[in-house]
Amino acid sequence: MPGFELFGAEERQEVADVMANGFTFRYNFDGMRNGRWKAAEMERMLQDRLQVRHAHLVSSGTAALQTALAASGIGAGDEVIVPPFTFVASVEAIVMAGAIPVFAEIDDTLCLSPEGIEAAITPRTRAVNLVHMCGSMGRIDQIKALCDRHGLMLLEDACQAIGGSYHGQPLGTLGQVGCFSFDSVKTISCGEGGAIVTQSETIYRNAHMFSDHGHDHLGNDRGAEGHPIMGLNFRISEMNAALGVAQLRKLDDILAIQRRHKTMIKSALADIDEIQFRHLPDPAGDNAGFLSFMLPTAARAVEINQKLGSAGVDGCFYWYGNNWHYLKNWQHIQQLKGPAKLPVALNSDLPDYRHIALPQSDHIMSRTLSLLIKLSWSEQAIAERIHHIRRAFGQN
Repeated sequence: MPGFELFGAEERQEVADVMANGFTFRYNFDGMRNGRWKAAEMERMLQDRLQVRHAHLVSSGTAALQTALAASGIGAGDEVIVPPFTFVASVEAIVMAGAIPVFAEIDDTLCLSPEGIEAAITPRTRAVNLVHMCGSMGRIDQIKALCDRHGLMLLEDACQAIGGSYHGQPLGTLGQVGCFSFDSVKTISCGEGGAIVTQSETIYRNAHMFSDHGHDHLGNDRGAEGHPIMGLNFRISEMNAALGVAQLRKLDDILAIQRRHKTMIKSALADIDEIQFRHLPDPAGDNAGFLSFMLPTAARAVEINQKLGSAGVDGCFYWYGNNWHYLKNWQHIQQLKGPAKLPVALNSDLPDYRHIALPQSDHIMSRTLSLLIKLSWSEQAIAERIHHIRRAFGQN
């Protein structure tokens, strides 16, 4: 991770294939395409890879999340349970839909805890957004059972977790709808892009229409298409999808490299007593994009992070102080601040996001470091990285 580390002749050829046409729009205009349909090709590849009936590409992971909510009928006044540790887009999509984000505790999986979800449910709860952070899963069996018991939709935000699985079933396919991101720093990179996957014909039909101004995509004449629903423009271009076609063919190789590199580093740190590795409910299903671990105190986590930075160990993240990935640093979410009045702000009993108390999540995240696993490392580079990490802990 990220997939761009393996950009090569395959990606150049797929992009050149589109350039030979000079036509980048993903729909219609059949006569100009000479049989080239990169977005449709990547969608079929995703369907086969993930064993889902439907996959639909959009312009970003954020667009996938907003489209999934709209396609599932979730909007004004509905509550959606979401973790405080995620990329901020998971929350922004809920807010922009007019729904209400309700934050719940995470556990040592770094994902929503079943107990946290249970405590956050109210009569207005419609869905749980289970974010598979840093490439791995939460306690899915318990969370699925809880959602079924309460009649809640399970939306999987698998934007960081393509290639991950839970007991053999791909992450993103365990709930009613799953979302993926293919931006520049994801496991599979289209430059920009995302996808919605589902077994539901209704959700798929709504998704492909909503993401293209409500077009029904019937027939090959753009001007004759119907507009059954309202929508926006979240279309992916053929250029982005072309990159994705080449990258998706490399997914098994990417996962194998990530897992090998992560295993080498994790094994070399296993004898350091103060390290507690993130709990993985299914270790074999980890996509291995990150190695995450907890230290005894927040002060120790900050100290180790600073030592690693001074030693030139890049790709070490202290998410608790990160502006993009933890609730306490999201001033715009805390204040629901935007250039226009957001529809969610019209709710009279909106939570006060400036004073959300999530002590368990704070305790976990303030002690957590995550090491990015790169594809381009040589064995020598990994050995040097291990040396610097162990030295930061005072180990030989």
